[in-house]
Amino acid sequence: MKKILIITYYWPPSGGSGVQRWLKFVKYLTKNNYHCIVYTPRNPEIPVIDHSLEKDIPNQNFELIKTKILEPYLLYKLFTGKSSKDKITVSFLNEKQKTKSLTEKISQWIRGNIFIPDAKILWIKPSVKILSTLLKTNKIDVIISTGPPHSLHIIALKLKQQFPDIKWIADFRDPWTNIDFLNELQLTSYALQQHKNLEKKVVQTADRIISVSPTLTKELSLLDPSNKEKFFTITNGFDEDDYINIPPAANTNKNFIITHAGLIPSNRNPQVLWKALFELRNENKLPENLKIQLIGKTDALIMEEIKKHQLEKYIEKLDYLPHSEVIKAESNANVLLLIINNAPNSKGIITGKLFEYLALQKPIIAIGPPDGDAAKIIHQTHSGIIIDYDDVEGMKNALLKLFFHPITPTRKEDILPFSRRVLTHELIKIIEKL
Repeated sequence: MKKILIITYYWPPSGGSGVQRWLKFVKYLTKNNYHCIVYTPRNPEIPVIDHSLEKDIPNQNFELIKTKILEPYLLYKLFTGKSSKDKITVSFLNEKQKTKSLTEKISQWIRGNIFIPDAKILWIKPSVKILSTLLKTNKIDVIISTGPPHSLHIIALKLKQQFPDIKWIADFRDPWTNIDFLNELQLTSYALQQHKNLEKKVVQTADRIISVSPTLTKELSLLDPSNKEKFFTITNGFDEDDYINIPPAANTNKNFIITHAGLIPSNRNPQVLWKALFELRNENKLPENLKIQLIGKTDALIMEEIKKHQLEKYIEKLDYLPHSEVIKAESNANVLLLIINNAPNSKGIITGKLFEYLALQKPIIAIGPPDGDAAKIIHQTHSGIIIDYDDVEGMKNALLKLFFHPITPTRKEDILPFSRRVLTHELIKIIEKL
């Protein structure tokens, strides 16, 4: 039985999308006779708690190692006047202000230029020490690091340098130096070069590189062009077990519900949707029973824009729900809304939410680049339509079609390639060929 060490910052009871990729991989790896050792912080700074995810933690072929992590967030909270109990979410560091305060600007500068590659840097040294001991006393066949945070790749890099015979897979859930908010960190040229050097070192040293989208995989392969055979794409996916006997939430008013589940930061503001709905409202073409359900934290500036377009009566705003409850709400929707960040790297963004939507076999209306990776999956699975960021007329036509014409469900055979079981077998192929 092969032993795999997985280094991840996110693990239950942490909630949100970041935890699910490797939680599900571990679930199905252990079912396929792999022994998984997960290394994760004991006290991470996580925005939400979701105990419903703990049901997927294996009870055999599995070990969990938790160690204390020192992060600078308490100093950040004190410096910016936040409560020590406030949860920090990267996308919402400054959600209530249209212009950043001086303390926010200083904090972001420190974050980008001092804590390289990220605020988890203080966890690298003690983790390398602990895991070096583990590797000396246990036969570990493969190390897998998943980032962001990219400090976890640095932990694996240092272990690889000490134990070169142990194979290392680096998993990128998001870009590193091409991430959409990098410019907000006010990096000096020196700091940016440090990020690029670390990224290149990780990519060139790892035995295999996995990413969540073809575009990201192609970008990473440019850092090691002579070894393109070591680069693979394994997208996120859905777990069929999450959708067994899910009773839908009650739709007592027989509303036409458009549901979005997940964070909506300012760079994910679906302006084209608000504009289209505003125009349809003025043309008396909106159904009276329309309800737009926003589940999860939504940037305050977006709520202001909803008000500006006089759409408050159609909005139902819900706080964070456990993942199991989110699925129930989504299963009750008529249409599922997917928003891709409007950013330079948007073509390579495939949000994990897309696969959850696919599993529900509900029509998807997505906002993003029509020639991006997410659009290709939507077309491949015949699961919906994608509208460009400024295509108001296209959005209006799509909405009218969804409102007033029968909707054909997505076929199960079209979405099966994106099930977590199938995707784990793709991972196993990579592991077995190391």
